[in-house]
Amino acid sequence: MATTIKSSIKTINPTTGKEEKVFEVMTSEQINTILDKATTAFKSWKNVSIADRAKIVHKIADTMRERKDELARLATVEMGKLFTESKAEVELSAAIFDYYATNAAELLKDEKLDTPFGEAFISKEPIGLLLSIQPWNFPYYQIVRSAAPNLMAGNTMVLKHASNVPQCAKLMEELFLACGLPKDVYTNLFVPGSELANIVGDDRIKGVALTGSEPAGASVASIAGKNIKKSTLELGGSDAFVVLDDADIDKAIKGAVEGRLWNAGQVCVSPKRLIVLKQVADKFTQGVIEKVKQVKVGDPMDAATQLAPLSSEKAREDVLKQVAKAVEQGAKLVCGGKKLDRDGWFMEPTILTGIKKGMNAYSEEIFGPVFMIYEVADEAEAIALANDTPYGLGGSVFSENKERAVKVARQIETGMVYINHVTGIAPELPFGGAKKSGYGREQAKYGIHEFVNEKLICVTDIDKAY
Repeated sequence: MATTIKSSIKTINPTTGKEEKVFEVMTSEQINTILDKATTAFKSWKNVSIADRAKIVHKIADTMRERKDELARLATVEMGKLFTESKAEVELSAAIFDYYATNAAELLKDEKLDTPFGEAFISKEPIGLLLSIQPWNFPYYQIVRSAAPNLMAGNTMVLKHASNVPQCAKLMEELFLACGLPKDVYTNLFVPGSELANIVGDDRIKGVALTGSEPAGASVASIAGKNIKKSTLELGGSDAFVVLDDADIDKAIKGAVEGRLWNAGQVCVSPKRLIVLKQVADKFTQGVIEKVKQVKVGDPMDAATQLAPLSSEKAREDVLKQVAKAVEQGAKLVCGGKKLDRDGWFMEPTILTGIKKGMNAYSEEIFGPVFMIYEVADEAEAIALANDTPYGLGGSVFSENKERAVKVARQIETGMVYINHVTGIAPELPFGGAKKSGYGREQAKYGIHEFVNEKLICVTDIDKAY
């Protein structure tokens, strides 16, 4: 590795626009030392019993709950989300740790295979040092959904977190150590994105888990593939929120508004495209407009606030440019579309209608509090529009007829579809996408099996062989 040019990684508070803390990036020599130590640590960590790993991981979960307000406050300072949402994220993260600590022994047990040639089973074994590359929008949850299963599986990890949430990354590493995780089993890397190619390609890294943008995913997957190592990718999404003519419209309105404003719209599985059958379109659209116009934008630490700032000045400018481009190309701006005249990276919640194929907004992901409402003639058109996107992460179908809703859900080309709810998150439910939203799964049994060697062990007799 070439020596890294010294620069810095900063926390800029999205609510105030003020600099909070600065970290120097690591040199190549420091990175090399970390990778060496993590590789050495794997040799002992893989031999720690699952029961003993579980004790540590349960303690991590307990400690996160005990320090919930501290953790949540830091997340709000670094990336701007509502304090109530930050606390919910900490609770979710703790639940994921507990899930894997409780279930890892069962999920990793030998799997017996039926064969006429003696005995055979699959042994699920850790593969080594993993690189986790994570974004800023859920600074704890993004860490945990790769760390929890892989630490329980016996792998070691290094984390390259987003550069605007360095304090969250540092605090989690410190918390792990305080809870008894051996030193060098999990280590944070303060490195710029430009350093990732070298790290992904390093022979000591045995697998890579990335959540991020499509370009980042393509780059990392290419390097991992060139070096013949496993990768998982969770990339962007432009989730469809389909409202059928037999839906409970009040519930659909509530789900659309709360779901889209969650985390200021900065969620991969946010309901970005609201696709509504014409029979209920007027009622639904008017209800969404009324609710959006009443949204309280303000200090994320205030419990009454419903919409927090975006994560950075650039994030806000990017969203505002996308909205302006949509209007320029013929979309109707129903409300919002402007930044607020105050400190921080605030913007108005925004509603667009009249978006047509060929407009940028039709195919792009808008990562902010922007509602795009489409009216369609029938169920078939709703399904076609839902699938007319390069992405395939999550989606929703609202209908009071469960059989009909499930039938529609089966035809939507995504990794996840929720009925009468926005795409959600739970430790026992797999999370991941299709198409350009990536591949691989996190959480549930699928998450712990991504980075293990499923080794066949067969006991047979030479005289009874194939």
